[in-house]
Amino acid sequence: METKRLVNMIFARFMTIYGHKFKSAFQSEDEIRIAKREWALSLQGYSEAELVLAVNRSKESFIWMPTVAEFLSLLRRDYESFGLPSTLEAYREACFAADHPRDRDWSHPAVYHAGRATDWFRLRTEEKSQVFRDFEHYYRTLCQRVVNGESLDLPVPMALPDKSSNTLSEFITRWGEEQGITPEQAATLLFYLSKPKGSPVRAHFRQQAQTRMEHWGLDLQLPDDYRQGS
Repeated sequence: METKRLVNMIFARFMTIYGHKFKSAFQSEDEIRIAKREWALSLQGYSEAELVLAVNRSKESFIWMPTVAEFLSLLRRDYESFGLPSTLEAYREACFAADHPRDRDWSHPAVYHAGRATDWFRLRTEEKSQVFRDFEHYYRTLCQRVVNGESLDLPVPMALPDKSSNTLSEFITRWGEEQGITPEQAATLLFYLSKPKGSPVRAHFRQQAQTRMEHWGLDLQLPDDYRQGS
């Protein structure tokens, strides 16, 4: 529903910006409805602030309403050129690594700093509806600093990691290999293990994993924990 609202906002602004050119691009209300559905499928995961910025760029870049591909190129232009993941990708990465942030091979330092500013405990324990807006604020601020030329550093670990420890990432890799599934599938299914044991948010993500397995046609036994002796 949120994506639908944002697409309606985009089309309303396009109608104002492009006037008769916008109206001439569609022959009927059915065509507009079908177009909105395609845009919604393509724009899932982008925040309202990112979409508003892309609409503003459209006014400067196109004399006609942009295609979905052209609009996506505007969304990705700044972030991708600096190696920055999208806000939603960054949020998922921060949540997944919130239990051991210093052990993570981060896609970009901005993701780490946004997670730290948001608070790792909140990312581990709170629902997306409670914490995502704060993470988005910090991440977008950091991204703008990167785009403006600032270099962000990652903290230097105090000591080398204990290779014998049973870390979550090691467990997920090993479990995925044992089940014969891809690393991406394993990471998606076992995301709930990054949440505190016994918490409602962990139960929520475990149920999502169960539903996803059924969708993928997998009959696997989800583990209760990954720590040795647990």
